[in-house]
Amino acid sequence: MLLWEKLNKPLNLYKMKSIKMKSDMFFLISVNKESYEAINCHVLSLNTLKGMSPPNAGLAVPFREIKGVWEGKRNNFLYTLILVLSLFLTGCKSKVGTSDASEELPPNTVEMNDDQYKVAGIELGQVQYREMGNTLKVNGIISVPPQDFVSVSVNMGGFVKSTDLIQGSQVAKGQVLAIIENPEFIELQQNYLEARNNLEYSEADYNRQKDLNAENISSTKSYQLALSEYKNLKTKIYALEQKLALIGIDAKQLTEDKISRSVSVVSPISGFVKTVNVNIGKYVNPTDVMFEIVNNQKLTLELSLYEKDVERVSAGQKIRFSLPNRPGNEQTALIYQVGKTIGEDKTVKVYASVSNENKNLLPGMYVNAMIESGKDSTTVLPDEAVLSFDDKNYIFVYKDKRQEKNKDITDFLMIEVKKGISNSGYSEVILPKDFDISKMKVVLKGAYNLLSALKNAGDMAC
Repeated sequence: MLLWEKLNKPLNLYKMKSIKMKSDMFFLISVNKESYEAINCHVLSLNTLKGMSPPNAGLAVPFREIKGVWEGKRNNFLYTLILVLSLFLTGCKSKVGTSDASEELPPNTVEMNDDQYKVAGIELGQVQYREMGNTLKVNGIISVPPQDFVSVSVNMGGFVKSTDLIQGSQVAKGQVLAIIENPEFIELQQNYLEARNNLEYSEADYNRQKDLNAENISSTKSYQLALSEYKNLKTKIYALEQKLALIGIDAKQLTEDKISRSVSVVSPISGFVKTVNVNIGKYVNPTDVMFEIVNNQKLTLELSLYEKDVERVSAGQKIRFSLPNRPGNEQTALIYQVGKTIGEDKTVKVYASVSNENKNLLPGMYVNAMIESGKDSTTVLPDEAVLSFDDKNYIFVYKDKRQEKNKDITDFLMIEVKKGISNSGYSEVILPKDFDISKMKVVLKGAYNLLSALKNAGDMAC
């Protein structure tokens, strides 16, 4: 029967004495006239033990936990036993003074059954290759090139007749953003049509005066006057055509029965609506910005670099960046231009193009970036996978899986490595020569729990 099954209800403690174990001062406890030795098992931090339930509870009680209870209740003959949760108690058995002791594990090896494996939060992975040269930490914002950020205005004032856009709306190039009405639109079209009609008469008069002048029938003055009027009308018509084009009216398609009092305001690029400054019925002037459209398919980074670091940065260098609220989600960019002037804050602007399109990135967002100056890839692991102990660095690797007393047992081996530079949550590791990167599985998470188990193991076997 398991220890917990024998102590399946609150019991009273009336006898105890201290014994010294490897990791702390523990107690030998007598309960209900039956003595149970506190078993020398691994004890993790209380944070790790929170929330555990039977049968993972036992009587391995550190001295600092018992002392206060004993002193506070020593006048009472009986008081309730305090059970401290211990991760590795279940199934553990002391090898000291027993005849059925488990076989000694090889050096730097720790074992875990399936329950312990899950509670320790172990995750396996492989060594990665990553550029870990000298890096510069910089900050900046996400922006877009000038050709991908458009402020939409109307060249002639007018009243907004209709619009259905809101901030964030997706628009395509040429899509109608709003309808504007203005009586001046009618007058402009009228002037154009009248000028075009007068041009027909002026052109005919010019040709007639030209022929008469060639035969010396009419004076040269009459011919020159007809020529001037003809050219002036052509100039006027061309100017009116350009004005109509500015408000979106095709003069070539304009006739007497197609005069319109309204014009459409269309999007010059594809993208999304960043700002809407109009509503139906509002009068807008030519200087008013009605909409702001942003094309975020070609985002850039605008970074601030201290002047002392300018010589270390050049076009073509790679950048790794992330958002402050998502530091683990790194993306890449490539520097295409370094500023040539120093701002009032003693920084130089660096511009980089984002490598991959990401709909979650929006202009104006702040970023934390690393400019890589090294170009050689090296072996790296997450920082939490590389442990420091006694001025040395170690990692744990998966060794094998076996059966012991009808339980699945996983063995892990601790290997010494050399640690290099660290940045962005990764550390450079120099591995032993016989380390097979393609086959060896490394403990990426939960390595500290394995180290605690290994260093506090004593003579325990599970």
